Amino acid sequence: MHAQNQVTSKNTGHTRDMTKGNPYSLMLGFALPIFLSQVFQQLYNTADAFIVGRYLGTNALAAVTSSGTLIFLMISFFAGIAMGAGVVISRYFGAEDHGAVSRAIHTVLAFGLAAGVLLTVVGVALTPTFLVWMQTDPEVLPEAISYFRYYFLGSLALVLYNVCRSIMNALGDSRRPLYYLIFSSILNVVLDVVFLAVFRFGVWSAAVATVISQAASVVLCLIHLMGKGNVFTVEWRKIRFHGDMLREIIRNGLPSGVQNSVIAFANVIVQSQINSFGKLAMAAYGTHAKIEGFAFLPITSFNMASTTFISQNLGARQYDRAKKGARFSILSAMLLAEAIGVFCYVFAPKLIGLFDQNPGVIELGVRQARTVSLFFFLLAFSHAVAAVCRGAGKAFVPMCVMLAVWCLIRITYIFIVMHLTNEIGYIYWAYPLTWGISSVIYLIYYLCCDWVHGFEEGTEKKAA
Repeated sequence: MHAQNQVTSKNTGHTRDMTKGNPYSLMLGFALPIFLSQVFQQLYNTADAFIVGRYLGTNALAAVTSSGTLIFLMISFFAGIAMGAGVVISRYFGAEDHGAVSRAIHTVLAFGLAAGVLLTVVGVALTPTFLVWMQTDPEVLPEAISYFRYYFLGSLALVLYNVCRSIMNALGDSRRPLYYLIFSSILNVVLDVVFLAVFRFGVWSAAVATVISQAASVVLCLIHLMGKGNVFTVEWRKIRFHGDMLREIIRNGLPSGVQNSVIAFANVIVQSQINSFGKLAMAAYGTHAKIEGFAFLPITSFNMASTTFISQNLGARQYDRAKKGARFSILSAMLLAEAIGVFCYVFAPKLIGLFDQNPGVIELGVRQARTVSLFFFLLAFSHAVAAVCRGAGKAFVPMCVMLAVWCLIRITYIFIVMHLTNEIGYIYWAYPLTWGISSVIYLIYYLCCDWVHGFEEGTEKKAA
């Protein structure tokens, strides 16, 4: 074991041990590349929406944006499993158990391959069914089916990129995913312009551009992970399901996957209600979702850094250091979110107008933005504490909170208010309402429960 650790110290490359050094500078340094990576990740669909809206009009824009929740619903479960795998890898990396790290990496890659194939088949086959169920405007439906079927043909690349990024982030490497995303995002924009502006292809070509770009990023990730000289070099012959690691990954990842799916399902219900108000409401809601996605990237980056930091430090049994990192990440996320919310509130008309100059789209988009943006600090707090729970091996907690509040309460509220009055503004209020309720629950849990010993509980059960 001692010899293995000596080799590790010389060949970790861009991996980062977050159990030593100033926790604040470590988290900031780790979060910045993640933030930039998230920015370029958002450029995929946003570039599609922006260029499609400019060259193909409102109907095509609605087709691309109105059912983005469908994509999130389909991939969110598998992305949650990848997050759980990242927690497992971080924990063993912090504990310097490199054999377990290698088995976990090869197991989650096997899972990614299987999940990508499954998602491709299901997504392509059931896209029309899902879009009709979501009450997609008949005028928009043909283009939406075309776009999403091509998009789901790239599911394998989409899932594998999430897996590879989780692996690298868990090892403290947040820079390489950034480099690969910069390349693939630029490629996506170039292909969008060529397909839509030059060749004047249909809306389907925007999805093809995204698929090609995502595949390019996966190829770059795999080339790095399979490179010789790395401690955790991936080998094709080793990619298989290791039973012990699969169980541990599922135990940590399944709650995150269910949580993501619950949020996505609730958003699909909301989207279906929005779709009933017509294509202008669809375009406005989808456009606001793009803007909110960009606005929340810094907070998401802090949360991902927090999960890795806490996993590694709890794996090394540095409990006070983990608590210090948790407090810093929660406070930073809330302050940053509120600053961004104020910006979105003030500049909402200009931000919505970047995507569509239709006055009806701008009016509805601004109305939604000015309903929710000043409550971003509540959303940030909920996500920040959820990230702490995941890093501590307590992923079951955020799953239960999201299921109860962001799914059951949100959907119940929307059905009640839509039954009483057919006013779209009440749908927008569903978000601040449920963010506030979940924040109260998370605050009570964070202050009153022992979240720092989650891994010890799991270890004791495993030993028993």
